[in-house]
Amino acid sequence: MPAQPPVRVVLIEPEIPGNTGSIGRICVGTGATLHLVGRLGYTLDDRHLKRAGLDYWHKIELFRHDTVEDVLAAFPGVPAHFLSARTGLRYDDVAYPGGALIVLGGETDGFPAAVRERYADRMVRIPTNGEIRSLNLANAAAIVIYEALRQQGFAGLDRA
Repeated sequence: MPAQPPVRVVLIEPEIPGNTGSIGRICVGTGATLHLVGRLGYTLDDRHLKRAGLDYWHKIELFRHDTVEDVLAAFPGVPAHFLSARTGLRYDDVAYPGGALIVLGGETDGFPAAVRERYADRMVRIPTNGEIRSLNLANAAAIVIYEALRQQGFAGLDRA
């Protein structure tokens, strides 16, 4: 495992254990770390969480933080991109160097208003045709994680 993960996935107040479990599984398969922020809509021993993460849950490099500011302070100078359906900048128009933070809000309300306002210049979106409000959290995370990995040449991953 490299000293620095390819990306750090940050979930702010996630609500659905299956999404977190699926994202955790992606993290294990890519070498990313998972950072959970604030109040969770489940407990970390939730059976749905572990079922979605399958038998990989114990391999997740998992960190807990009280606030998004705590996460950003732990990684000063590291780019952080906040994934939102309510912004104009596309996710593939920004750079994701090694260790970049990919930040996602909760499934129901997205980011708290204070986070949306404070980090408005760091918001990115995945384009859709407008027939849906947003993508599933785990699917959105996967899209952006793999864009970051693509930009990094899929370093350390088996391309076969």
